Amino acid sequence: MTKRRMIAAGLALAGTAALLVNGAGAQTGVGGDDTKGRITVAVFNGWDEGIAASELWKAVLEDEGYAVDLVYADPAAAYTGIAKGDYDLTLDTWLPLTHAEYMETYGDDLVDLGAWNDEAKLTIAVNEDAPIDSLTELAANADLFGNRLVGIESGSGLVTVTQNDVIPGYGLEGMQFVTSSTPAMLTELQAAMDAGRDVAVTLWRPHWAYNAFPIKDLEDPDGLLGDAEGIHTVTSTGFADEFPEVAAWLEAFRMDNELLYSLEDAMFGAYDGDDYGPVVAEWVADNQDYVDSLTR
Repeated sequence: MTKRRMIAAGLALAGTAALLVNGAGAQTGVGGDDTKGRITVAVFNGWDEGIAASELWKAVLEDEGYAVDLVYADPAAAYTGIAKGDYDLTLDTWLPLTHAEYMETYGDDLVDLGAWNDEAKLTIAVNEDAPIDSLTELAANADLFGNRLVGIESGSGLVTVTQNDVIPGYGLEGMQFVTSSTPAMLTELQAAMDAGRDVAVTLWRPHWAYNAFPIKDLEDPDGLLGDAEGIHTVTSTGFADEFPEVAAWLEAFRMDNELLYSLEDAMFGAYDGDDYGPVVAEWVADNQDYVDSLTR
């Protein structure tokens, strides 16, 4: 699939996600009274590692007899919903930096089951052939990038860190910081790649864009984007009591970047659509030993 079709798939996903914000509609899993119970997973709009992990666990849990709903929401709505008990969990909490504010706000009503990936990193990325290598050089060369830094969703931790720390810390106040959505950012990245223009975007690892585009991370010598973070599973306070078996599985869950990239590539790179069930099923079959280990 071409990069342009990958972006189109991302935009289609965003359209679906918009219908599901705040639980306005859920992707319903297996139903019926004979299931072990219904679990609602909050999935952050545009955060592909969380979408991938959530689709994987949907497949795993449905195979174990649970019903699973995936509800797309922005982080603020997701954490509010989990704290209130409207949603059961999210698999995409970045700590100790990116989502720290939400944990501080709702911490008494959330349970952190620990990190399933410890290789996550917030980044500012540019085209690979850009004439700069560090955030310390960006202000002086802002005109090369159209005096624009392209961000993602305004409620995301990445945007918050960029606004509060990176922009003032590296003197980037003269650049326009554009925030909209992850698919919009990727569309602009694609357009710049096609036109051979320099472009600067907020991004993060792990993300399939690093496999799809010739881009590089700008060095962050002052560490304002933070060190490598962990991607944590966070649940409602009553989840472990209601679903002790699942809570134990999620607490033991681990997935490194190499394995996560392979799942993301299958879902967002090699596939042009948003019905991920068959794609995930094929990936599960190819990685059966690993998947079986998740519920042992």
